[in-house]
Amino acid sequence: MVSQSPAASALFLREAEVRRGIELMHFGQAALHRALEPALAAAGLGRAHQRALYFIARQPDLSVTDLLRLLAITKQSLGRVLGDLSAQGLVETRQGRNDRRQRLLRLTDAGRTLEAQLYEAMRSRLAAAYAEAGQDAVTGYWRVLEGLIPESERARLLRP
Repeated sequence: MVSQSPAASALFLREAEVRRGIELMHFGQAALHRALEPALAAAGLGRAHQRALYFIARQPDLSVTDLLRLLAITKQSLGRVLGDLSAQGLVETRQGRNDRRQRLLRLTDAGRTLEAQLYEAMRSRLAAAYAEAGQDAVTGYWRVLEGLIPESERARLLRP
């Protein structure tokens, strides 16, 4: 059985508690990324590619402009990522129906397969952690993460 994390102190805003939260966030994120590394390395891709695949999968026909906002990266960086994904046949680009200048992104069958593999690697780890922590803890975790996002940027969150 995994050891149970101690409860947060009533003085949870003290430096020690904030530092513990930062460390847990770093180590947890690193563990999730390590789960993705074998599949990403096999495809010759990195984390930015995974993030793009994830959001394109969540919103088929996502515009390049909207993806740029979601990822909060430069146009040049996104151009490299999309170029790699297109070259590997993972993403296809279509013209917008009403505005031919608009570029809409969609995963190919190969892209959906890879994204599903990457998602499953993360889902299984998060689901196990969620099950161990319980519903109230998961709700609290989501509230903390949402609190880290500036209110002006929360509209970017995708809803189930």
